Amino acid sequence: MGNKIKMSRNDVDSVSIRILNDKVRSACEVSFKGCIFRVHDRLRHENSKAYEPEIVAIGPYHRGKENLQGMEKHKLRYLKKLLERKNESSVARYVVSIKAMEGRARQSYAESINLSTDEFVEMLVVDGFFIIELFRKYVLKVHEDLEDPIFQLFQIQNRIRHDLMLFENQLPLFILVHLMGMTKEPSPEDNIKDLDLAFLRGTIPCPRELNSSFEMNSVSSHLLELMHKSWFPPLDAVLPNTCTSNKEFELIKSTIELREYGINFEKHVGRTLLDIKFENGVMKIPPLTVDDFTENVFRNLIAYEQYLPQNHRLYVTDYVTFMDRLINSPKDAGKLCHHGIINNWLGDDEAISSMFNKLGNNVYINPSNFSYSQVFKDVNKHCGRRWNKWLANLRENYFNTPWTIISFLAAAVLLLLTLTQTIFSVLSYAK
Repeated sequence: MGNKIKMSRNDVDSVSIRILNDKVRSACEVSFKGCIFRVHDRLRHENSKAYEPEIVAIGPYHRGKENLQGMEKHKLRYLKKLLERKNESSVARYVVSIKAMEGRARQSYAESINLSTDEFVEMLVVDGFFIIELFRKYVLKVHEDLEDPIFQLFQIQNRIRHDLMLFENQLPLFILVHLMGMTKEPSPEDNIKDLDLAFLRGTIPCPRELNSSFEMNSVSSHLLELMHKSWFPPLDAVLPNTCTSNKEFELIKSTIELREYGINFEKHVGRTLLDIKFENGVMKIPPLTVDDFTENVFRNLIAYEQYLPQNHRLYVTDYVTFMDRLINSPKDAGKLCHHGIINNWLGDDEAISSMFNKLGNNVYINPSNFSYSQVFKDVNKHCGRRWNKWLANLRENYFNTPWTIISFLAAAVLLLLTLTQTIFSVLSYAK
């Protein structure tokens, strides 16, 4: 037998105290109030660039990266212009006010932020006013500056839009609301919700008006959440909550396969991008414009939904899952493009197919609360009827052109005439 290790009473007590003081108590301090997370590794592995800012760091997660330092001087420039407009020579009152909110702001981040109080408060003030002044310049035309490169080059604006809707690149929303209240402009549009939607609407891949009627309360977390709420209004009215058990949840076939069962596809302008219907053998889907922004927008909205409480419906995740089921190949994507359901700005059908097939990887889906469970059920019920497949095969193989229909009608008329002649001949003979 090996040597037994004996521990003295003092050793045991010291270990117990260490566990209690250093481990258990620190664990008790862990908070689940965080609303700004880092994207988990499995999701990031699918396309890490989709979650990385290109030009500006907002908040602590990407702060200090070398490739983002060029925008830091513009943040300070915006702050200087704000002070000039307000006839102020110091940021002291803003610092004091935000410092009182430091604890709540730190809790908004799921990870412990390794910044001192001064560094953290400075970041909140400088980044916060950069966002607010950027929005005001764009929407309210406040203090227009002909030398501002952000408003001289459209490409820079687009890259900033991209960065401000990233899940990891956020400030707590209450900080923005507070700073905006301290520097209020005499315009009814000078509120964070309207300014945010006006500026970020360029990232929306569907050509419909955004919903701004939702209430923004103290629970609202960041700009990406506002975008999520505005992009999909009012969801419960469009997609009734049809909870199903895991056993009842069935996937559907791809577009080309569904065509073999007589299902047709039709573009329709719904109340929201999610407003997908299946009626009388027709799949009605709102049009989607797919461009260079689309994948990143979807990925960050999905990342946001992956950290929602379990009782929330994952609308974007469910929509992407639905489209992923329809598109298994470039031919499926091409068919949806042909019907005007997808407006493809990426170039070819392969790019569309690849994008949707990858978007659903390593994503959690709640099968008991899937938004399209009833649509899937109705589609599978339709496909379960052999008559539908037989009719579809008949139309596809024998009535797929006007000439085949004309030939069939001619043959039918000829057959009818022949039958009529035969009947008259029989009657004449019998007489």
